[in-house]
Amino acid sequence: MPSHNLAYIKIDEMEIIGYSVAAEETVVAMPQLDVCFDIGKAPNQVISINNILLTHGHMDHAAGIAYYLSHRNFCGQSPGTILAPENLLGPMREIIDAWSRLDGNKIPANLVGVKAGDEYQIKPNLFTRVFPTKHSKGSVGYSVIEKRKKIKPEYATLTAPQIVELKKQNVEIDYPLEIPIVTYLGDTQYVDFSQLDYIAASKILIAECTFYIDEHADRALAGRHMHIGEFAQLVRKLNNQHIIVTHTTQRTPMSQIRRILKDEIPADIYDRIILLMDKRRK
Repeated sequence: MPSHNLAYIKIDEMEIIGYSVAAEETVVAMPQLDVCFDIGKAPNQVISINNILLTHGHMDHAAGIAYYLSHRNFCGQSPGTILAPENLLGPMREIIDAWSRLDGNKIPANLVGVKAGDEYQIKPNLFTRVFPTKHSKGSVGYSVIEKRKKIKPEYATLTAPQIVELKKQNVEIDYPLEIPIVTYLGDTQYVDFSQLDYIAASKILIAECTFYIDEHADRALAGRHMHIGEFAQLVRKLNNQHIIVTHTTQRTPMSQIRRILKDEIPADIYDRIILLMDKRRK
C-alpha cells in the first residue's frame, strides 16, 4: 500500500509523482528517467528509483535518506545513488552510520558529492547537470539532459557504406546534440536562470514559488525562497513547455494561489503552469 497520497501528473509519456508543501515535505520523482529530486520522507512509491538528486540538506527535503537506503537493502536492491552537494556528504555518512547502529545492520550507501558544473551519467544517453542555486550553503539544482549525435547536413544523404568509409578515415560526420528534458530548481531565491541555455530550453521546469501575498515578501527573503513577483519575472525569461510549481506555502489557500498566479502571469505562460499540489489541476 502506498505510504503517501502523492500528486500525479502526466506530460506526454512522462510521469511526475510527488509531494511538495513548504516546511513539510518535498519529493518529486520521474520514474521513466529513473530520478527522484529530493527525497522528503521517502514515500514507498520512490524506493525503486535508482538516482536521488538532493538539492540541499533541509529536513523537509532530506529526512528520508536513511529509510530509502535501508528499505532498498531490506528488499535486496542495490543501494542506489544519492547525489548531494559535497558539503553534505560528511553529515550524511554520520546519519547513515548512526541508523545502521540503531537498526543493527549495515546500511550500504553510494553517495556522490557534486558541485556546480558537474555532470553525472544516469543512463547511456542520459545525464544530469548540476548548477548553483541561492538557498543554503552549497545548494544546487539539476537538469536532466539527453545527449545524442546528429549527422552533419553535408553527410545526410550518404549511403551506409560511404559513412563507414568516412569513419575509417576519422572524418567527423556528426555533431553532439543536447536535449534538456527537465530542470529542477529546488528551493532558491530568484536567480536569472535564463542565462543557462539548458534551463531556459528544458521541456519541463519544476520550480518553487513558495509565497504569494505582499505580506509574505519578507518571509521569502528571510528563507531564501521565491515570491510570486520573482517567479513571474523568471518564467517570462524562459521557454519551457511545461512549468510545475512546487513548495507552496500552507499560509495561502490553493484557490487564492491559483487566482494570484493567473493575475501575475501572462496568459500564454499561465496555460503552461501546473500547481503540483492543486487537486483541481486548473
